[in-house]
Amino acid sequence: MMFPLAGRIAGLSFAAMLAVSAAAVAQTLTIGVRAGQDSMDPHFTATGTHAEAMKHVFDTLTWSGDQLQVEPGLAESWSLVDPNTWEFKLRRGVKFHDGSDFTAEDVKFSIERIPMVSGPNPTTIYVRRVKETRIVDPHTIRITTDGPAPSLPYDFIRLFIVSHKAAAGLTKENANEAFNSGKAAVGTGPFRFVSWTPREQTVLERNDAYWRGASAWQRVVRREIPNDAARVAQLKAGQVDMIVRVPASDVPTLERDPKLSVVKADTVYVFNIEMDLREKTAQVTAKDGSPLAANPFRDAKVREAMTLAIDRKALAEVAMEGLGKPVTQMVTSNIFGHDKALPELRPDVNRARQLITEAGYPNGFKVVFNFTNDRLPGDRAVGTAVAQMLARIGLDVQANGQPGAVLFPARTRGELSMVMSGWGTLTGEAHYTLSSLGHSNDPERRMGAFNWRGYKNDALDKALQAAAIEMDDAKRRALLEESNRLFMADRPSLPLVSVSSAWAVVKDKVAMPKPRADEDTLAYDIRPAK
Repeated sequence: MMFPLAGRIAGLSFAAMLAVSAAAVAQTLTIGVRAGQDSMDPHFTATGTHAEAMKHVFDTLTWSGDQLQVEPGLAESWSLVDPNTWEFKLRRGVKFHDGSDFTAEDVKFSIERIPMVSGPNPTTIYVRRVKETRIVDPHTIRITTDGPAPSLPYDFIRLFIVSHKAAAGLTKENANEAFNSGKAAVGTGPFRFVSWTPREQTVLERNDAYWRGASAWQRVVRREIPNDAARVAQLKAGQVDMIVRVPASDVPTLERDPKLSVVKADTVYVFNIEMDLREKTAQVTAKDGSPLAANPFRDAKVREAMTLAIDRKALAEVAMEGLGKPVTQMVTSNIFGHDKALPELRPDVNRARQLITEAGYPNGFKVVFNFTNDRLPGDRAVGTAVAQMLARIGLDVQANGQPGAVLFPARTRGELSMVMSGWGTLTGEAHYTLSSLGHSNDPERRMGAFNWRGYKNDALDKALQAAAIEMDDAKRRALLEESNRLFMADRPSLPLVSVSSAWAVVKDKVAMPKPRADEDTLAYDIRPAK
């Protein structure tokens, strides 16, 4: 039977539309993530999940490789002009998503806006050594630092570059609105911003003019699914193409599914307990709820008792179901400045009980233990297990798992007494972690930005200040190892376990690349399976 010409044309058009539609679906990558960004402003917060999302839209001046090695990014090269001056040569021909040219003016603008707009987890730590930024020419910029700054290229792996035109005139009060609407969310990254529904999903489209080359995916959807079981269920149902942070209990089942593929890797994130060391703290009382004469966390015997009460192997093997490893310090073994001489942290409950009694708390005390329940794999399980372990030495620990978006601002405001979260040494060297958490909060020296609890150790401060300006790698490493030893001897934080992570993908849709040590899942790195 012959169709009329118009009918045949219509039929061909419909078939063509189906083909185009199928191609569009095939070029869409949908990722189920456990948590997303807190804003579309890349300078708003320093949390890892925020930075992971931002890397899709914005580039950084230097780039972090899959094992945190520093590589060229928007800066092609860098060199020391003198001990206090770094010169960065910028990549030519790079365009922002609105078609405007990337130049040194955008770098200077991005550096200078960070202190004015940074939010609950300040991104100021990435530019804290910068004293002055000077444009030499459109593709050369010089950074004067407050003394020798050997780590500056490493710090700049988190220096996101925004368009000075798109973000001009924005303040802390209106920046989020401008970025979240898309008006200011103009980057040079592999994807253009389309939309963001907080706590639901982010939609991105390919930047065909991306300087590294266009992504294989026309469209990327990052769907926030904080519930682990729901994330797994959506993967099995084909509603997402891949998921991050697979719960350890689901790994064996997913590995047996012929339609799926699972990849596991160690990361640089370390779960650790931070304690408020100020004279007055809000969430610690006697067991009957009455006030205590002093903050017990200020007593070194209490901190030692707590670390001896914790069985780190059990946390890694039971609470994390094998997706974790006991640690001896705040940084993992692949980090520059890790001290391999520090001993294993073993539990000793009897000694812990003795120390608590010697400290004057034979009946223990009551404390609220705040931890994230939506950020890193196993955070809820580890927090709950730690509360139970501390109960063995008489502490009444009220486990309070909560979203990171709630916990981090409250921590910054100093409202919490005892906190567990994951910290990753994302620059690849220990000074980043120890100077942020262990150095006294010193705005003049720009150290201790995350030291919310009033901790101060003069010997540790001195070692970190020396490491900050030491250009000789061997001497710098020795100073960082010394800093690790001082930190662990005083125990202002109790490192617990490092985090391993797992990803699962639909085998005939997605080819999973080599996992990154910072756990970032970047759509640009992911390839179609066929």
